[in-house]
Amino acid sequence: MKPLTVIESRTAVLPFENIDTDRIIPARFLTTTERKGLGRHAFNDWRYLEDGRANPDFVLNQPQTEGCEILVAGHNFGCGSSREHAPWALLDFGIKAVISSEIADIFRSNALKNGLLAIVLPEEAHRQLMQRPGEALHIDIQAGTIRTAEGQIIHFELDGFARHCLLNGVDQLGFLLQHRDQIHDYEQKRDIYA
Repeated sequence: MKPLTVIESRTAVLPFENIDTDRIIPARFLTTTERKGLGRHAFNDWRYLEDGRANPDFVLNQPQTEGCEILVAGHNFGCGSSREHAPWALLDFGIKAVISSEIADIFRSNALKNGLLAIVLPEEAHRQLMQRPGEALHIDIQAGTIRTAEGQIIHFELDGFARHCLLNGVDQLGFLLQHRDQIHDYEQKRDIYA
């Protein structure tokens, strides 16, 4: 994972509620443990028509959302079955942050563990962002703030461990490896007294 300190991007707004993990990446694409390449299947059944052509009506296929790294989605994003493939697909697609008024706990946990910033905002702040697709946002992970194009500051909560991992570009194993020397010292002392 790469360190993630600031995200500056326009928003793509997906105005649907209860977007489940099967909608984010359908189960038929869960046949791999490779993260690369899953982005082409993100929102597959919305993005593509039955004949395989891109669906021009789907927001993420439209020119104004090209290159957007921040997805603002409806209430209860990431519900449904637990699958790490969902945040992997979004990351591979180019999404670095998902913002909603509610994000399913398991999805949020999987997202943060894999370097995808998952932000839960109060209803009013979320509603404002939903109504302004394409808005340029500046997200500061250390400060826990989102700055809008008009200069409005929106604060968001992020637990300390998730913040540390995002800022340092490490997952849980990487975090433990950062403390390898202390763990080794502890184990040596423990062996002496065992």
